[in-house]
Amino acid sequence: MKVLVTGGAGFIGSHVVEKLINEDCSVVVIDNFNTGLVHNIPETVKIIIMDICSPKIIDIFAEECFDAVIHLAAQTMVPISIHKPDFDCQINILGTVNILEACRKTSVKRVVFASSAAVYGDSEDIPIIEETNTIPTSFYGLSKLTVENYLQLYYQIYGLEYFVLRYSNVYGERQGDGGEGGVISIFTRKFSEGHVLVVHGDGGQTRDFIYVGDVAAANWCALICPNANEVLNVSTNTETSVNELIQILTEISGKSIQKSYGPAREGDIYRSTLANHKAIETLCWSPKVPLSIGLAKTYEYFCK
Repeated sequence: MKVLVTGGAGFIGSHVVEKLINEDCSVVVIDNFNTGLVHNIPETVKIIIMDICSPKIIDIFAEECFDAVIHLAAQTMVPISIHKPDFDCQINILGTVNILEACRKTSVKRVVFASSAAVYGDSEDIPIIEETNTIPTSFYGLSKLTVENYLQLYYQIYGLEYFVLRYSNVYGERQGDGGEGGVISIFTRKFSEGHVLVVHGDGGQTRDFIYVGDVAAANWCALICPNANEVLNVSTNTETSVNELIQILTEISGKSIQKSYGPAREGDIYRSTLANHKAIETLCWSPKVPLSIGLAKTYEYFCK
């Protein structure tokens, strides 16, 4: 199987690329390297430096003849989407439609799309199931939800198969300080360097933290699953507060670190946990890495 991974040099993308290589796929990466890093990708993988908004994308698709696309390239920062909704739209919506058009015109069979818990907004239904009302509180969440609707219509009109994977908060090695799960990379860096932790809000806000290796495995399962055209939460179905996260990192590092609490960030959701039973049943997948083990791996990585 020949697979294109957009944003493949980034945090999640590079782990997906590794998984695909281990499954004997032929992999090509498209990345503009605004946040991705060349050294995240094995030298044997073909890398094309290009923005997903480029009109030249179609030429790449025509030349490479991909069987499937895992679409990870995105603007992932909620605060940026609040202050620059036009920029968020350009990348997350128009850039994705550019990819989908290339898929349609070159007979790509399936697209696996990285969506987000942000599509649900600040829901009171915990854990959140896929059928929960989607009421985004940020333009980032809205852009992800809009793409989900595009995918459904591309299937209905053109027959392009899809999987929408709504990630909870992904963390692990190689993570930058941006994006939805960036709190873990920020905190692990602070612990390793002995700096003050700045907590946005009271620390009671919760997230469903999922290890990046488990997310990569879910993407692979979505590529090979016979029953496509589904929207699935990819999560641990476990609610962890920021204060609990700090406590686990304290135990892992053996360090007691100073904390500073400040105002909550605009557009942030207070509680979020995603039910994962539908993904478990549909993909024959389940998260394997407990938070304590994943955090230990992540802390060790940032201490190097």
